[in-house]
Order: sequence, then C-alpha cells, then structure tokens
Amino acid sequence: MKLMKWAAALAVLAGISGFAQAGDEPFKAAWIYVGPVSDHGYSFQHDQGRKAAEAAFGNKLQTTFVESVPEGADVERVLNKLVKDGNKLIFSTSFGFMNPTLKVAKANPDVKFEHATGYKRADNVSTYSARFYEARAVLGTIAGKMTKSGTIGYVASIPIPEVVSGINAFTIALRKVRPDAVVKVIYVNSWYDPGKEAAAAKALIDQGADVIAQHTDSPAPVQTAEERGVWCFGQSSDMTRFGPKHHLSGVIENWNEYTIAEVKAAMDGSWKSHDTWGGLASGMVQLAPFNPAMPKDVADAANKVRDDIIAGKLNPFAGPIKGQDGKELLPAGKSFSDAEILGMNFYVEGVQGNLPK
Repeated sequence: MKLMKWAAALAVLAGISGFAQAGDEPFKAAWIYVGPVSDHGYSFQHDQGRKAAEAAFGNKLQTTFVESVPEGADVERVLNKLVKDGNKLIFSTSFGFMNPTLKVAKANPDVKFEHATGYKRADNVSTYSARFYEARAVLGTIAGKMTKSGTIGYVASIPIPEVVSGINAFTIALRKVRPDAVVKVIYVNSWYDPGKEAAAAKALIDQGADVIAQHTDSPAPVQTAEERGVWCFGQSSDMTRFGPKHHLSGVIENWNEYTIAEVKAAMDGSWKSHDTWGGLASGMVQLAPFNPAMPKDVADAANKVRDDIIAGKLNPFAGPIKGQDGKELLPAGKSFSDAEILGMNFYVEGVQGNLPK
C-alpha cells in the first residue's frame, strides 16, 4: 500500500498560482458524509479536511458538501447530483458508499473519486483509510491500567473489519496489562445515533464496565460516562470537552494533509488512483491529549506503546494471539498481514459475546 508523501505536496502550495486553473473558474470539489458535520466525530473530522483545503487553495477551489446521507439507495442520487453540478473531485467518505461510488465513477471517467475505508478501486477511484487499530492499542493499554473492575464496555457501530480489528487490538493491549480483563461490546448498527449510543453506554456501565470505549461518531458515550463517573475514550476528534473529568484520551483522525495533497493533485493533473492506509507514524492517526488525572506510570506506558508502534518496534497484531475459545490463532514471531486485518471477522480472547454476521 502506498503512503502519500504529504510534506512534499504541501511544500509546493506557495506555487499554486501556476496551476492551470489560475485565471479560470475555480476547481470544484465535493464531499458526501454519512453523518452531520456537527457530529463531533468522523464526519466532523472529514469536514475539517475540506476546510483545510479551502484555506490552502483560496479562491482557486470551490467546495461543497452533503451531510447525513444514509448508506443506501440515496448515495447514488447524491453523487450524480454532485457530478452534474460540475465537481471534478468527490470525497465519498463512508464504507457503505463504496458500490454506488464505483457505479457513478464508471459512468463519469472524467471525475475523480476518493473513497474512504473501502477496498474497491478504479482508474478514477482511489481509496484511503487510517490504521485506527494502532491508536486503539494505546487506549487498551491505558484501560488495562485504569480499570478496577476488569470489565471494559465498547460501544460499536457496525460489525465490519475496521471496527472488529479495533476491538481486537484494544483487547490484546488491554490483556497484556490486565490478563483477566474482558471487553463487552454492544453494536448500535449505526455510525451516528446519539440515543442508541448513550443507551449502549448506560447498559455497559450497568453490567460493571468502569471504562467505556467507542467506535461511533457522537460524543454521547463520553457524555454518559462523564455523568456516571466512569472513565472513557472519545472517537475521531478530541472529545475532552464532553467529559472533562473522565475523558482519558481518544482516537483522532487527521485527514487534513491527505485532503490537501489529493485536491492539489487533482487540480494540477498529477492525480492517480492509489490506496493509502496511514497510521500513527504518518500522522493520519493521532491521540487526544491525556487526562491530567492519569497517573504518570499510565501515561508513560501509553507513550511507550505509541512510540514503539511509530518506530516499528511494536505491531499490535503480533503473536501469540488466541481466539475467543482460547486456541492459538497466531504463534509468537508471526503477525497478521494487512490483508488479514482488513478482512478481520473474528474476536480474540477476552472479547465477550458473538460477533454479529
């Protein structure tokens, strides 16, 4: 997989005036989001990337976005409308947008598409995602040191490999610190549903969880944990303000540099279809600030995991790894491949409950 050399792309922004677009109509780019840009999570962070591109290119770029588009039949209609409006680059930002994106792209070969978290590409369709599981290994380390009950609650969205691999990486790291700890998962079957997310967090706390993690887009689980006096981790953006006393840290997705580089490439004619999967080392995945209440030894342990992942000294999916039944899935000295992580459809030891199909 190819990681973009963002620094080189950004270094030439000062020379934007030389683009073919100069003196002509602005280049049009559009974004389509599965949730509202006010979700303070995934869609919010993607919209920060759009705004970063606007700031970088000024009046040479005209952007638009459509929010709260459900993963279904409406996606194709929205994409076709964006093409009809003259957009030459479209960021299609949810896994469930994949097939409609490929269909619209095939019918419009002069338009370039960037599909987030998918795996199907075409000459005019690139894919990109982030190695969220790397940050979740850091959060699992923190959880293992902060939990007293040994029970962690995990509010999950939809049981696709991206979500499952995050749960597994979190659990593996957790049990390295607290071998008897367990992770209870509740799926809300939506990326953004504050009511269901809050209800899931409450149910998990009632089941004994004293730390709440999430892979959903609203701050509702953090707000619930704050109200109940339970430690928690946010998702996608820095959610500290929603739980100032109990938010320990969280996964932050940084799409800004990638978005700017891809818009630039589309504008100057150098864009080519590719796949990008960036992690902590690339800066595409970051960690929210640690809660000041976190003990120093916990912060030190978390920082070591983060630094070792960045340095290539630690792979969150290095063996030995056991499955839910306690049988060895992966021996010591081996690691799951990218393909295996991208297709992960099983739970590791320590995760309770069955994985929905």
